[in-house]
Amino acid sequence: MNLPEPASPNAPAASPPPTIGLSAIIPVFNEAGTIEEIVRRLEQVPAIRQIVVADDGSRDGTQTIVRRLVAEGRVVACFHERNTGKGAALRSGLRLVDQEYMVIQDADLEYDPRDFQRMVDLIARHDAQVIYGSRFLGASRTGMLWTHYLGNRGLTVLFNLLFRQRLTDMETCYKLFRTNLLRHVGIDNDRFDIDPELTAKIIRSGYTIYEIPVSYTGRPYVAGKKIKPRDALTAMVTLWRYRRWRPQVSAEEVRPAPVVR
Repeated sequence: MNLPEPASPNAPAASPPPTIGLSAIIPVFNEAGTIEEIVRRLEQVPAIRQIVVADDGSRDGTQTIVRRLVAEGRVVACFHERNTGKGAALRSGLRLVDQEYMVIQDADLEYDPRDFQRMVDLIARHDAQVIYGSRFLGASRTGMLWTHYLGNRGLTVLFNLLFRQRLTDMETCYKLFRTNLLRHVGIDNDRFDIDPELTAKIIRSGYTIYEIPVSYTGRPYVAGKKIKPRDALTAMVTLWRYRRWRPQVSAEEVRPAPVVR
């Protein structure tokens, strides 16, 4: 076996390997009290390279704050004339994403953006294409309403039965996708039923969903929480509807070609 020649003392140092960057999409509706703070917290996460705010017809002053953040160069944004739902806002925000991977961040303060950095570490270790942040894998969890706890657990069990999986938290906000994969499977639904839709589509496309524990501090309805118990019924219908969904091409065709750096 031939050994490599020793490096010349005058040779330039090897450049460090490139790091993975994320775009964070924030779908927002009437969150004037928290939108700037969540942007500030995202800015503290090294992996976040772009913040996309998709304002879904806010009427409480949120748009004024978002437009100022755009003028300051801190975010890019799109605006809906009327409220159409979280799925519709994500679909609009996805058009502005410029990073290879993207994550979803709600405009409230229930989740900790520092958990995104651990997701990036998982990409590097396992070449993960999809990662969910689970609230039920042992990290700190406070303030979750008992109805939401039962609903989250029940919907995840139903998903596992229909799709033969072992997921722990289908309804989590914290979802990471390779951007071109999410663009390929698309977002059909406008409201909160995007969680079962996207989870079903990812599995039906042949991908593995990795999970990591994330912390969670729930907020009550009086503080602006928007998802309602009736949304669990639409989630069940959505799971049933997508149980036989098929991608237009194979999973391998969606993966990007190797990049030579």
